[in-house]
Amino acid sequence: MRGMILVAIASVLLFPSCQRSDAVEAGGVLYLRYADNQPEDYPTSKAGRYFASLVDDMTGGRVVIDVYAGGTLGDEPSVLEQMRYGGIDFARCSLGILSDFYPDLAFMTLPFLYDDTEHMWRVLDSEIGDELLTVTQDSSVFGLAWFDAGARSFYTRNPVYSLADMEGLRIRVQETDLMTEIFELLNVVPVKIPYGDVYSALQKLMVDGAENNFPSYYHTGHYETAKYVFLDEHLMLPEMLMMSVSAKEKLDEFDPDLYPVIVECARQSGLYERVLWAEEEKRAKEACLESGCVIYYPSDEEKDEFRKAMAPIYEEFSEYGEIIERIRSM
Repeated sequence: MRGMILVAIASVLLFPSCQRSDAVEAGGVLYLRYADNQPEDYPTSKAGRYFASLVDDMTGGRVVIDVYAGGTLGDEPSVLEQMRYGGIDFARCSLGILSDFYPDLAFMTLPFLYDDTEHMWRVLDSEIGDELLTVTQDSSVFGLAWFDAGARSFYTRNPVYSLADMEGLRIRVQETDLMTEIFELLNVVPVKIPYGDVYSALQKLMVDGAENNFPSYYHTGHYETAKYVFLDEHLMLPEMLMMSVSAKEKLDEFDPDLYPVIVECARQSGLYERVLWAEEEKRAKEACLESGCVIYYPSDEEKDEFRKAMAPIYEEFSEYGEIIERIRSM
């Protein structure tokens, strides 16, 4: 099966799934819906279409997954709610958002949990990663595969060279209480703003900056207003390709032998997304530099200032000490 799944990427992407208004079985075909809040040309959206194409190929066209990118079906919190009620079958979700719904994943959003990207993937490709995909299995959704989302760093309207320069800045953070608490440790003023509203907030001077990965920084146009990047890479938040329990039930009723195919296609799309992500991260970084952005690379000592300032948040996750130690020892 694996050999058949690894079809040529170029040919797969020539046939994006058609979009339909609902997910119903008709004429011997099961139609399912996939949501992503990122633009059509974003790595995760491309990986979603790759997943849909693999499923189409491996099921002989019996399962068709319609991919809705660009937030067409709503932002991530609303998509998760819709998945709970069976309105959406698959979605790519940020770990930062998931942790609000599933607290047992929250420790994965701790700052400086991984040494670097290679360390993160050693963890997620191990038994630990498989265990964490099952955290939500007793709920209405569950994980199928991990997607890369890079490392998050700060970008601001004025230069930042140290922890002291962060004091008092109004920084947009993801809409979770934990993120607010983490960034308060840096003496900044965390501002919860929906992802799609950050560009306007930067333009209107409602915030002094934000934090995210390079592809998001570039694709959203945030680099146009906040051109100074402090590359501390304080957070690495992998993302999860998820399936609803409702979709699993529909699939089992349609043909129970197809579920392993869906799982394998999801894993392959995760591997493909990593390649896309690395390419896009490099391309976005170069484009930002060409546009006049300034990247400051903090020294190990300067990064340690941030690491030490954020360290107290770990005290709230003492019950996860064992798995955190397993992660750090890999």
